[in-house]
Amino acid sequence: MDVKPQQSANPQAAAKAGYKRAPAAKPKKDAWMRRLLARMPQLLPTSCALCGHAGRETLCQPCHKRFFTRQHRRCVQCALPMPVSGKELRCGACLKDRPAFDATIVATDYFAPSDQLALALKFGGDLRVAPLLARLIRDAALRTPVPGSDVKLALPTMLAPVPLARLRLQERGFNQALEIARPLSRLLDIPLHPTLLERTKETLAQSTLPLPARARNIARAFVIPYDAMDQVRGRHVGIVDDVMTTGATLNELAITLKRYGAKRVTNLVFARTLPG
Repeated sequence: MDVKPQQSANPQAAAKAGYKRAPAAKPKKDAWMRRLLARMPQLLPTSCALCGHAGRETLCQPCHKRFFTRQHRRCVQCALPMPVSGKELRCGACLKDRPAFDATIVATDYFAPSDQLALALKFGGDLRVAPLLARLIRDAALRTPVPGSDVKLALPTMLAPVPLARLRLQERGFNQALEIARPLSRLLDIPLHPTLLERTKETLAQSTLPLPARARNIARAFVIPYDAMDQVRGRHVGIVDDVMTTGATLNELAITLKRYGAKRVTNLVFARTLPG
């Protein structure tokens, strides 16, 4: 067994004994490495998620221009398309049976080929799509919902993702709403509260149910944890999700939030399903 000589506490004695003091450790110069790692997603080869064209962007500029720059008039509450003419900001359905949420911001309608982005994330596990969807939602949040007017929707002061049931989260391995909410929080500079809402009820998948049954399926499925209750009271909460179909889940979340004192609830969603 090797035994290291005991180093003297006296530097001069150590020098006479033939020992040399080890040089002071220098700080690691790894700033360049951190910068390189930060740029890795842009440096790695990729292709457009819609057309497959090779490039550094998840969505190429031609596809972005073709599918995500057109804007039409939407109901400020549920985000369904509305006729260009008219001064009313809400659709007939929202005027007749007003949802619990106050506004909805969407990047696009849920139809081909933009629906492939949501499907690639949710069921294909393509997590590189999440920051793209966040950027598209950010763009929608910063423009007016009524083209040609000065109508503006107030942005929320806090964000929360639609929570997944525990079993579904275990099966999928991630929550697509949270994956979108993380970069969206940074883009809009709005604090994210990942665990603000909890799903306490294992519900059936909404997509498997007829439309009238969806509200019953999701009723009383969410709660706000005790330690988060004070964060909600009097606040404007933004709920992030990938797709809005009937709005039943988002409406139940808004009911829950307002039950705990939220002042306003805005949905921030990638795609809005059109009526059949």
